[in-house]
Amino acid sequence: MSHSEFDIKAVTAPRTLRQQLDGYIRLVRLDKPIGILLLLWPALWALWLAGAGEPRWGVVLVFILGVALMRSAGCAINDYADRHIDGQVKRTCGRPIATGAVSPKAALWVFGALCLVAFGLVLLLNRQTVLMSVVAVLLAALYPFMKRYTHLPQLVLGMAFGWAVPMAYMALLGNIPAIAWLLYLAAIIWALVYDTEYAMVDREDDLRIGVKSTAILFGRQDRLIIGLLQLTMLVLLVLVGVEVGLGLAYYLGLVVAGLLFVRQQALIRNREPAACFTAFLNNNCVGMVIFFGLLLDYLLA
Repeated sequence: MSHSEFDIKAVTAPRTLRQQLDGYIRLVRLDKPIGILLLLWPALWALWLAGAGEPRWGVVLVFILGVALMRSAGCAINDYADRHIDGQVKRTCGRPIATGAVSPKAALWVFGALCLVAFGLVLLLNRQTVLMSVVAVLLAALYPFMKRYTHLPQLVLGMAFGWAVPMAYMALLGNIPAIAWLLYLAAIIWALVYDTEYAMVDREDDLRIGVKSTAILFGRQDRLIIGLLQLTMLVLLVLVGVEVGLGLAYYLGLVVAGLLFVRQQALIRNREPAACFTAFLNNNCVGMVIFFGLLLDYLLA
């Protein structure tokens, strides 16, 4: 048998169940949980603030599961939206739709199924929160298509990723106080920070194929603007702490978060893709130290 005949057979051979399962795992990024964590931290901040340090555990569980489901759904619709783009970008050319491991139609089914399961979870909460979940689905579905029309798709991502904040307040309090919107704004700005760092990884490919992003919009001022956004986020979180009356542990958490932001600035200084990606990943630590500072503050109080 010639090498060419062998290659054709390898390509057309039916995939095993394990290979198919692997394709779906990679479609919803269960092999890369960073997105779940970045979505989860603001939700946990909001749950602990709205619950004054003692949120109802049933509500916390619903939000944790809902975050995981909606992030997975978002990845599925994102890959569907980018099915003609991913193959042209070095970082994404191995994604399952781009390689043919999962069909575009199957990705849509996965998106719909995950949204339905997440909606079923939300039905355990109050009616107002159920209505707000519709906005969450719309934002998740809208974001992947924005990179074709605006240089600010990261802003839409922030609105989607931060929407758990007002939902958490509604679920626990039955209303959304002004402090919730302040925290929501901080979550949006944080998403602008980390997703711009993420977009810096693909900037050259995006410029070549015509995809828009804040990394392209900010240009050579990217580091400065990211720094200003980082500072603004910390200021907003200080205002949240003052309004709620939080103590030293919370502010120490913000100080550590600030130091992590300084490290991110050092990582992105030469705009090397690998270092920018490391800076993006570092934001998991930012969200974590803010949450544990908040948690410790309530425990000490």
